[in-house]
Amino acid sequence: MSAPVRVGIIGCGSVARKYIPLLQHLNVPRPRVDIALVADVDPARGAEAHDRYAIDAFTTDPTEVVDDPDIDAVYVLTAMPAHYELARAALEAGKHVLVEKPMAMTLDQAAELVDLARRSPGYLVCAPHVVLSPTYQAIWKRLQRGDLGRVLTARGFYGWSGPTWGPWFYQPGGGAMFDLGVYNVTTLTGLLGPVKRVMAMSGIAIPERVVDGERIEVGTDDNAQLLLDFGDARYAVVTTGFTIQKYRVPGIELYGTDGTIQMIGEDWAPAGYELWRNADGCWQTYEDQSHWPWADGGRYLIECIEREMRPVITPEHAYHVLEIMLKTMESGRTGQALPIESTFVPPRFPDADLLDQGAHLAHDPGRVE
Repeated sequence: MSAPVRVGIIGCGSVARKYIPLLQHLNVPRPRVDIALVADVDPARGAEAHDRYAIDAFTTDPTEVVDDPDIDAVYVLTAMPAHYELARAALEAGKHVLVEKPMAMTLDQAAELVDLARRSPGYLVCAPHVVLSPTYQAIWKRLQRGDLGRVLTARGFYGWSGPTWGPWFYQPGGGAMFDLGVYNVTTLTGLLGPVKRVMAMSGIAIPERVVDGERIEVGTDDNAQLLLDFGDARYAVVTTGFTIQKYRVPGIELYGTDGTIQMIGEDWAPAGYELWRNADGCWQTYEDQSHWPWADGGRYLIECIEREMRPVITPEHAYHVLEIMLKTMESGRTGQALPIESTFVPPRFPDADLLDQGAHLAHDPGRVE
């Protein structure tokens, strides 16, 4: 496209504070994005849009964004329960759509979005965008090369003490799986493929919280241990919850027949990886200095529109992840292992260069080079 992509933003809260500056940065050195309209149900966000981003086109009615014939792409950055309705309306209007995680609250809603995306002229890009990071793609390339042999065991870890704002985090439609575990599940399934069944312990560990200065009753799971079965006795475990104060462990670990990879940092904010190969007999550390932003899907959608390139992030993957998360909570209630009925084609990166955005091998004393 020779003209800038015209973008409408729905939701101007904390998530938008990551996406909007990233989109505006794309206009250097040439104009690529025109943020044509911002919507939020809170009228005070209009002043914030002006003061923070110099955007004056603001409305409290999100349908104005969806119905604007001049808008090419709609970014749905609202609270989780609103994602489905807004993404559906935008797809039905023929827009390209980026929707924050999760794509919907139920599998029926998510299935409708997947079907709409297949029929719509617009792309649907669902967060999280972890597969775009240089660290993820470097690990993916290691797996494709066979550097670990056959991966048999894996682990994901992500948690914190929980938000003190937004009561919806602790109500049905929110929770630790939707807010946190979604990253690890997306990463592990992206690297290892579709899951066959899940088994979990999931529940409410802290029944009352203070949110926005008021005591509330927690209505959805805030603590989970999830076991993923990839078939052929290959398993992964995900630890997540609003129950963890601090930790110092890799965000993602992969254990193969010939080696081990440990991600440095979180999969939404990776800083490289550590690699052990039996053939080398040593640990090697690869640092990613690209400072990859977790909102990078915002840039990626613009690139896909410009190049008329179908996104590697697929709605089918997001649907699969949603089914895993919903059945995690169901398994926690019933104590049963549950089959995962959906599948997807994992993303591939045939042109991925190994950490080509600023990584280098860190030399540690005593390690064999």
